[in-house]
Amino acid sequence: MAVTELAALTLPPGQRLLGLDLGEKTIGLALSDRLLTVATPFETLKRGKFAADAARLDIIISEQGVGGLVVGLPLNMDGSDGPSAQSARAFGRNWAARSPLPLAFWDERLSTSAVTRTLLDADASRRRRGQVIDKMAAAYILQGALDRLRVTL
Repeated sequence: MAVTELAALTLPPGQRLLGLDLGEKTIGLALSDRLLTVATPFETLKRGKFAADAARLDIIISEQGVGGLVVGLPLNMDGSDGPSAQSARAFGRNWAARSPLPLAFWDERLSTSAVTRTLLDADASRRRRGQVIDKMAAAYILQGALDRLRVTL
């Protein structure tokens, strides 16, 4: 399946979306509910080579009834691609070459800072923030995409 625009993302009824926040060292994961209304932080994976990461994602996809992926696209503030966005696009191309599941990108500018601000407001310790920031950023990204999907449906 090819990388698609979010509005063109179609799932069988009852399938969930998996949100990914791709970092250099970790991948934050979030899952939608089956009605595609709410994103929930799921877990954080240690990042490795693409094949190993994809194999772990395949297991989660199978166990959780996932029908598509939403990957955060860390664009520069001017909308251009930097190294992180290029890396996310490469992940998308690699995924599309090996999986029938649709993948869409979602602009994630400022997602990590928004989540960090929320955690600071909640008085989370530095250690706790480090433990949850990636999966919470994935939920923030996925929730934005779910909200947009509801508007376009």
